[in-house]
Amino acid sequence: MATYRIELTADDNGTFLVTAPAFPEVTSFGEGRADGLQRGLCAIEEAIAARVAAGVDIPKADGDARCADVVHTPLLMDLKIDLYRAIRAAGVTRAELARRLGWKRTSVDRLFDIDHASRLEQIEAATAALGFRVDARLVSLGELA
Repeated sequence: MATYRIELTADDNGTFLVTAPAFPEVTSFGEGRADGLQRGLCAIEEAIAARVAAGVDIPKADGDARCADVVHTPLLMDLKIDLYRAIRAAGVTRAELARRLGWKRTSVDRLFDIDHASRLEQIEAATAALGFRVDARLVSLGELA
């Protein structure tokens, strides 16, 4: 999971202003620290979806898992982001990826829809068509401390 820093700035009314250094467009608020972090994650997810839709770069993770004010993007989102970066780096269009896979274009488009629950085997097939493979591992929570 990608780890992004969240900045929580206390306001005079007991809430927190929530921003994310890697995503200047992220601005939210939280009723407390936990709410602020959750809202920050949701805002980052929306920012990533908007960047994919616009065809622009997505910042690399900038957080240290040992810090308190960080959020972790979901694994499926991370795989979709990696696929998005790979297709852009390869200069391959989604239409070309659909041809390589023998799929309908709409099926390929869903792979880049952050909110769509794509199946892992679909992502693996798409990454293989680009010359990559998915590599995942478990990390002990103790290793993050």
